[in-house]
Amino acid sequence: MFDRYFRISERGSTLGREIRGGLATFFTMAYILVLNPIILGSAEDKFGHRLDTVQLTTATALVAAVMTVVMGIGGNLPLALAAGLGLNAVVAFQIAPLMSWDDAMGLIVVEGLLICVLVVTGLREAVMRAIPQPLKQAISVGIGLFIAFIGFVDAGFVSRIPDAANTTVPVQLGGSGTLTGWPVLVFCLGVLLTVGLLARKVKGAILISIVTMTLVALVINSVADIKSWGLTTPEWPDKVVDTPDFGLLGHFSLFGAFGQTGAITVVLLVFTLILSDFFDTMGTVVGITAEAGLLDEEGKVPHLGRVLLIDGAAAVAGGAASASSATSYIESAAGVGEGARTGFANLVTGGLFGLALFLTPLLTIVPLQAAAPALVAVGFLMMTQVKHIDWDRYDIAVPAFLTIAVMPFTYSITNGIGAGFLAYVVIKTVLGRAREVHWLLWAASALFLVYFAIDPIEQVLGVK
Repeated sequence: MFDRYFRISERGSTLGREIRGGLATFFTMAYILVLNPIILGSAEDKFGHRLDTVQLTTATALVAAVMTVVMGIGGNLPLALAAGLGLNAVVAFQIAPLMSWDDAMGLIVVEGLLICVLVVTGLREAVMRAIPQPLKQAISVGIGLFIAFIGFVDAGFVSRIPDAANTTVPVQLGGSGTLTGWPVLVFCLGVLLTVGLLARKVKGAILISIVTMTLVALVINSVADIKSWGLTTPEWPDKVVDTPDFGLLGHFSLFGAFGQTGAITVVLLVFTLILSDFFDTMGTVVGITAEAGLLDEEGKVPHLGRVLLIDGAAAVAGGAASASSATSYIESAAGVGEGARTGFANLVTGGLFGLALFLTPLLTIVPLQAAAPALVAVGFLMMTQVKHIDWDRYDIAVPAFLTIAVMPFTYSITNGIGAGFLAYVVIKTVLGRAREVHWLLWAASALFLVYFAIDPIEQVLGVK
């Protein structure tokens, strides 16, 4: 029954691979159960109110569980969803200080509803279909580098050099130019273990690495004096089961923001949220689907309309639960790297997020240093698609290069796609081939121009 519905055999997968993939995806994105409450809980709204950390953890797990399962059943792709990083920072540090938390989460609901409208009208899907195949491949490669960079940063292998250092080098090895501490050693060993297992084509390589290095981290933490592991410390919790607190569910106001700040400001905030969510999802869906080998002959994503509608609904659910906008997660690539090819993997990932409602102390003992090697390995796997890009054609090569480079360098999928779109339109125009550019790419590029120039626009409109 499962095989027929999810087309597991048809896509060259097995039930075991789907289960391993679902587990790998969960463990590489379980950090959101810690990180999202930290980001949202550390900010105050206009009236000095903070959101409760326990309630935020519950809301984050609930939305991730429900929407990941919905995507698996409705979209049949190994594409997990949870509160979007970057978007939650915008909500916490840009939107909340202007209004109440209820009003801020109401804007997220509005953003999600508008995205659903774009999907229903076919506009969102049409934009994705208008992107040339080489740019889709560049997006996938850029995402590969981006998530590998995330892995290096999350593990502490790479860190930002503070501006006070008076150096032109933006990042450095370790925290001080050298690798120090047991946590970084766990990461390095994890990378070596992962790539070694992948090279030998061991089934479950990524998951084996995560579990093994978590056990190693637990042992090291028990015998060594370690100052900090970062967000998650690998230690056995005092209690395994905890009671979820659903107190934040339903605390949102759809139109309250208009009473707290000007209409122009609200429109610009919603526009920024939509643009980031729209193209982050686009890049993630294309990248994951391409890595899974599920794009058709024309480079199209199967059941794209349903996938995008579910992603838009996830944004609505995130706002309604006060967990910030939920979106598709690029960490799903870890599951694809384990062989996941269908939505059945989402049932596993979503089920674990459901368990996390009650077993958060147990399921969050995996330190980032044990999970991050999976991101580095998957980054490599996604990088291999660079060979399909024609680097002798500047009208393709330059936009592809900018797409690939800008994503990791600016820590944003959206920025990379925007840079690639703008370069593609400009070069085609310069070469006298503007008619080859789909009108939707012209429209998207115009929006990205506004996106990149949002600061001077706000100043001109007097909203800053």
